[in-house]
Amino acid sequence: MSAPHEAVLVVDFGSQTAQLIARRVREARVYCEIHPPARFAEAASRLRPKGVILSGGPASVYESGAPSLDRDSVLGLRVPILGICYGMQWLTGALGGKVVPGTAREFGRSPLDVTGPSPLLEGIPASSVVWMSHGDRVERLPEGFRTFARSGNCAHAAVVDGTGRLFGVLFHPEVTHTERGRDVFRNFLFRVCGLAGDWTAASVIEQAIEEVRAKVGDGEVVMGLSGGVDSAVASLLIHRAIGPRLHAVFVDNGLLRKGEREEVERTFRSSFHLDLTVLDARARFLDRLRDVVDPEEKRKRIGAEFVAAFRDATSRFPRAKFLGQGTLYPDVIESVSAWGGATSMIKSHHNVGGLPPDMPFTLVEPLRLLFKDEVREIGRALGLPESIVARQPFPGPGLAVRLLGSVTEERLQVLREADAIVVEEIERARAHDGLWQYFAILLPVSTVGVMGDARTYENVIALRVVASEDGMTADWVYLSRDLLGRISNRIINEVRGVNRVVLDVSSKPPATIEWE
Repeated sequence: MSAPHEAVLVVDFGSQTAQLIARRVREARVYCEIHPPARFAEAASRLRPKGVILSGGPASVYESGAPSLDRDSVLGLRVPILGICYGMQWLTGALGGKVVPGTAREFGRSPLDVTGPSPLLEGIPASSVVWMSHGDRVERLPEGFRTFARSGNCAHAAVVDGTGRLFGVLFHPEVTHTERGRDVFRNFLFRVCGLAGDWTAASVIEQAIEEVRAKVGDGEVVMGLSGGVDSAVASLLIHRAIGPRLHAVFVDNGLLRKGEREEVERTFRSSFHLDLTVLDARARFLDRLRDVVDPEEKRKRIGAEFVAAFRDATSRFPRAKFLGQGTLYPDVIESVSAWGGATSMIKSHHNVGGLPPDMPFTLVEPLRLLFKDEVREIGRALGLPESIVARQPFPGPGLAVRLLGSVTEERLQVLREADAIVVEEIERARAHDGLWQYFAILLPVSTVGVMGDARTYENVIALRVVASEDGMTADWVYLSRDLLGRISNRIINEVRGVNRVVLDVSSKPPATIEWE
């Protein structure tokens, strides 16, 4: 996606929360992109940023081989810079300060005391709680810098240079644990950088349509339509760009939720009049997954089979040289080292990491730089019904990564029925407002139970219910005791082969939302 009117460049020094920095900027309606130091020059030339944010990172700036930037290239932009944690240490060190190992590390919540005026902390109480995650400290500031906030173990928790353009904070305003973190970003974007916040759903739609037209030309696109909000919004954007030259293909891989295939056919053929081909590929996917238990191998095999199925389905569209996908920003970030930077890989996504190198299509991914809530906003602007826009996220590999262990039709049927009960009961109780995801997981263990005075040895279902703003972090949710009881009762009574239901009470991080 090319740069709109205003943009901020986020430099990823290897932080696991770089995407949260981008999220905070985006939610202030300012466009931004994340790039590693190696791509700084290209990204800066293309984006012409009005501000630069330097992320944290796991390294120490004084170590050999630690991530770095060309100082003159950064300062030569003559735009405001905000360094966060490692970013602050790199900035102060590059300008003549001194960074050393800390005598007392700070991890977790820490009190922050504002000691002087600064537009960065304008409107923030003199004392608040921030999130720290560092072992190093700035021992000596560069010439012309001053401190305007400190913490219990850090004399220089927030600093600024004499021009009022270069800022550094040792805490992490991007995480929700920092009480006024959003205000820190808004102050930087609007008070320091002087931005207007002109990145809206309408501008995204217009830009995405233009870019699809430019990329596809007079060609044709085959779209992998799953029925979820991501592929639905991507399909509508592509359809608006090229009209009937979009051919939507829905692959029934046998890993779908209950009633999903029927809903997709009804919605997209009748309501949106897309050229929709439904391919029944249940047998071939299950055969491909036989005896596979490793989650990464599952994802890669599903990705490979997905493309193979597309090769078959697209044989009647000989001009289709492009493959549309609903890939999102978090898919990209979690699948590979962020933008080629130092961020650790978490897992691969079938849209990104599992595609074979000989794939005969050029990818068209109009949502690739968007977060889930941004996609939903665009979906509403495009006129998608709320039943699709607000639908909870569903992994590309489907129930295969919610069914731990081997994938069989029998086990899929158990999970499918249990999951339908979870969704039905939560939505019937109107308890889904504010939830990000709520679903069932089938565990690869059996437990002893008693039914009808007889001993049973049957499956265990786990409930995963989380709240989140963007899927990058999530907190588990404790539903009411009555609701949990109804869900458990129904699953055990109605789903043959299950005698126990448990609740997952772990947050992300350290866990992930999905179990595989």
